[in-house]
Amino acid sequence: MANRRVPLVLLACGSFNPITNQHMRLFELARDHMHSTGQYQVVGGIVSPVSDSYGKQGLVLAKHRIAMAKLALQSSNWVTVDEWESQQPDWTETVVTMRYHYGRILKEYEGRAGKHMNSNGDTTTLAGPQLKLLCGADFLDTFKIPGLWQDEHVEEAVGRFGLVSVSRGGLQPEQTVHESDMLSRHQRNIFLVREWMRNETSATEVRRALRRGQSVKYLIPDSVIEYIHQHKLYTEDSERRNKGTALRPLTKQAQEPVSSLDD
Repeated sequence: MANRRVPLVLLACGSFNPITNQHMRLFELARDHMHSTGQYQVVGGIVSPVSDSYGKQGLVLAKHRIAMAKLALQSSNWVTVDEWESQQPDWTETVVTMRYHYGRILKEYEGRAGKHMNSNGDTTTLAGPQLKLLCGADFLDTFKIPGLWQDEHVEEAVGRFGLVSVSRGGLQPEQTVHESDMLSRHQRNIFLVREWMRNETSATEVRRALRRGQSVKYLIPDSVIEYIHQHKLYTEDSERRNKGTALRPLTKQAQEPVSSLDD
């Protein structure tokens, strides 16, 4: 029956500043949940770090965030790091990144798609792949920030693609979905995953600990810790980078007749 399931790729966008064990754990939790539905077969995962133009305070260069993510995911046989978004000259709306990856996935699928012979000797057509955005439950709250998302972008991201949201802390994603008419309309395409083994690790706290010379062992992979020390990242100086700078999604919105997405 597995070959009748819909092939699914999970895409996670964000700063990954730095990538943490919790970031990687989201993929494992989401894959287990999607498999448990009986509808999907997760065939891949993508980590897509944001570009330097995002403008977030303390954001280290993309080349370092990409390198750390690749080190962290060396042991994964299904999650990869993609550099496309990070290499864009300007900040890219999440939905644009989703379109790019879905187009690439479709091309790969079409290259090997066709007729499939099942165990009974019958010829069937393989199901087309899907792409869904993987995020923490706090991501859903960004939909409520005035002017941060275009309605048509939310419609496309949730309605056309779909979300897999993993619970975090005391957040109640079910309430966020209930309170939004648009999210409620597409609730069948929003998969809420409960994380019973609580892990409150945040990149913000990791950076704070590093600035203070405290240990972050077991919060991020040893290979990433070594890279950080080698390149002298996450110091008091680096935390001042982009200080006082407005996030690019907000300035881009002010310059254009339409608003933009945040990731």
